[in-house]
Amino acid sequence: MAVGEAFSSPDRQAIDRAIRDAETVSRLEFSVYVGRAEGETRPFAERLHAALVAPSRSVLVLVDPAARLLEIVTGAEARQVLSDAEVELAALTMQSAFTAGDLVGGITRGVQQLADHARKPQPRHG
Repeated sequence: MAVGEAFSSPDRQAIDRAIRDAETVSRLEFSVYVGRAEGETRPFAERLHAALVAPSRSVLVLVDPAARLLEIVTGAEARQVLSDAEVELAALTMQSAFTAGDLVGGITRGVQQLADHARKPQPRHG
């Protein structure tokens, strides 16, 4: 996670906890980048995503608060369990919180929502 100095220690801990919980629930890798995008936002987010350890299993959430921009990039394996509609719903959740001035809450709720959608169904034994 890359976060600016604007976050307090409890804020960073809340985001880190949300990421850990999301990874446990979904078995995907989650990364959050909060800061200014260099150049155009989507290509920058895609470059960050490609640089992750396991990009195919990863979800990158980029938030540029100053520019009011949000990008979510999913790898090939992540796209198998997260539909575009589910990603859009999580983005709306985040944007609503951001509009209300709740950056940390938006990030944590959005990451949780993505993980919940990506959760593998538990096999049923009959």
